Amino acid sequence: MNKKLILLLVILCYAQKNAIAQSIEQIPEVKVIARAQEDRILLRWALNTPVSWKKGNRYGYTVERHTISRNRKTLPQPEKIIIAQNFMPVPMAEWEGIANTSDKGAIMAQALWGESFVVEGGDGLATMVNRAEEQQQRFAFALYAADQDFDIAQKAGLGYVDTTVKPNEKYLYKVISNIPEFELKTKEGGVFIGIIDHEPLPEPIDFVGVFQEGNTLLSWNSKLLKNTYNSYVVERSNDGNSYRRLDDIPYAAIHKPNKENNRTIYIDSIANNTEYFYRIKGVTSFGEIGPVSNVVSGSGKKVLKYVPHLTTKNLSSEHEVELHWEFPVEGEEDITGFTLKRADTDKGAYKPVVTHIPATARKVKYTKLRTTNYFKITANGKQNNQRDSFAMLVQPVDSIPPEQPIGLEGVVDSTGVVHLKWTPNTEEDLMGYRIYRGNLKNEEYSQITQSPHEQYTYIDTVQVNNLNSKVFYRIIAVDHRYNNSKPSEILELIKPDIIPPTDPVFTSYRIVDGAVHLEWANSSSNDVDAHYIYRKGKEDPNWNLVFQSPKLKHTTFMDKKVTEGKLYNYTIIARDQSGLESNPASPVTVIIPKTTLKPAVKGFYGTVNTYDKTIELSWRYKEVDISAFELYRAVGDAPTSLYRVIPQGSTRFTDSGLLINSVYKYIIRVVFTDGAYSQPSEINIKY
Repeated sequence: MNKKLILLLVILCYAQKNAIAQSIEQIPEVKVIARAQEDRILLRWALNTPVSWKKGNRYGYTVERHTISRNRKTLPQPEKIIIAQNFMPVPMAEWEGIANTSDKGAIMAQALWGESFVVEGGDGLATMVNRAEEQQQRFAFALYAADQDFDIAQKAGLGYVDTTVKPNEKYLYKVISNIPEFELKTKEGGVFIGIIDHEPLPEPIDFVGVFQEGNTLLSWNSKLLKNTYNSYVVERSNDGNSYRRLDDIPYAAIHKPNKENNRTIYIDSIANNTEYFYRIKGVTSFGEIGPVSNVVSGSGKKVLKYVPHLTTKNLSSEHEVELHWEFPVEGEEDITGFTLKRADTDKGAYKPVVTHIPATARKVKYTKLRTTNYFKITANGKQNNQRDSFAMLVQPVDSIPPEQPIGLEGVVDSTGVVHLKWTPNTEEDLMGYRIYRGNLKNEEYSQITQSPHEQYTYIDTVQVNNLNSKVFYRIIAVDHRYNNSKPSEILELIKPDIIPPTDPVFTSYRIVDGAVHLEWANSSSNDVDAHYIYRKGKEDPNWNLVFQSPKLKHTTFMDKKVTEGKLYNYTIIARDQSGLESNPASPVTVIIPKTTLKPAVKGFYGTVNTYDKTIELSWRYKEVDISAFELYRAVGDAPTSLYRVIPQGSTRFTDSGLLINSVYKYIIRVVFTDGAYSQPSEINIKY
């Protein structure tokens, strides 16, 4: 009776908390659950506050079934039938017989019809329960009884079995409170289900047992199946074949709200040195009992009375230690001997390194020390029970550094993230690596790790938009005694280039013999790969590459592929090793002069007119686009100079004001509209 009362008290406490929280809600709601069996559907419901539950007992519930689909096709209009119009608890007269045959029936009868709700019990527990508000007590105990016995739930107006269902249909069940709205407004509840949703009940999950002196601690994961099972039956066997229940009522799995613990704990008292077998079964809110779990077995063992205690350690070399411990002589009769265990850390895992140490021994030698050693001495009981000492740390002197790290390599991506990796060292006492970085190869590097880095890869970030085009790394291995290895070989990484070269500029240009001579100052950037000269004629749609200067080898270029009389623009760009280009230099504009002479005039003659004292010149010329004629004259040995510019279309010229007994030299050439000239024609006349 006490165990039942404790369980009900715990349930009541949680139910009361939930009831208080739910009372804050504006509108009570009918909560509905369902379970599909092979030929029927089971329904369970309840209003979720004490006040609404009490009124629901008085006014009852209406249960509706809406057929939603048939043969896996949704009906155009749901088919509605009313299963129960005024479903409520059976009359009070029937509860007397129910209470005499069922503990849960007695609890439900008292909750529904009892004049006062008083639970009898010793040790003051009942008094503690009775201090709670009576209406909340009735509500909590009624729901507990309904959860534990589906027949009682049906008789209390909180459950129904629908046997008129068909396997090819799915239904929406609605449970509606009949409480008048003017008295208390409530929300209906519902559930969508069909025979097709029937599934076998699952086995309980993760059932384990821990066997101790005088008791067994059983536990299982009940949270994952909390919507399926509300309690469990715990069974025990002495032979693994015949099992019996440990309690008259199922053991409820209670989960505290907002708690991480998913497990239910059950403690059973046992006799030591006897093997026991345990299994559990889940119980649903509809009274169904699920399949059995896996079986756990074991036996309780007497705990050793005395515990060994490590006292001293004597190091004789870097590899050997002698350990001493204390253990009462009177405890030797309960043990078979001792075992020395070792681990790399205080928390283990500890592994046996020296076994079969006599029960009378109090010291042992160990000759395979590592850099760091944690030892425990274990007393082995005659009944396979053990007691461990506290751990003792043993660290021999170590002055040997790790080997020089090798295989350091890396890459820098376009965002400046550096990925480093190297070959792992093989020393057992290795703590990690110190990583160093420098911007210049021969400078003093800076450590970028605050503590030894344990992995064999590392991610760093560097600035890519500065003037340093490279970054340098090296690493040092460190053991647990802080012995440093030699630095690794220097790793040189080229940063991604995002800075374009500086701009080259033209310094001069000239035109010689119809060719364009260009001179420029190269880009000052160190990573320039080449300079490129582009040309664009007046009529050209695009710039055309005319010269490529590798690296910084050239600063001049002569362009011979030009046409006389045309206008050209020139520009130059620098491109670095990353393919980045400078801005184009300011264009240079040149016009190629006409230097090719056209044919000379034909029939250039001169005659002396003694009567008029003149010389008459004549010529002929058939070329087009003539602008004018230039006539040059020289007298005797004097130099020739431009004498007249004669308009185009003229074919004659009369020269007057002459000196007798003089020789006159005449030269004529044609000037064209595009600036070109013809070849000169020359005659000499004596006057």
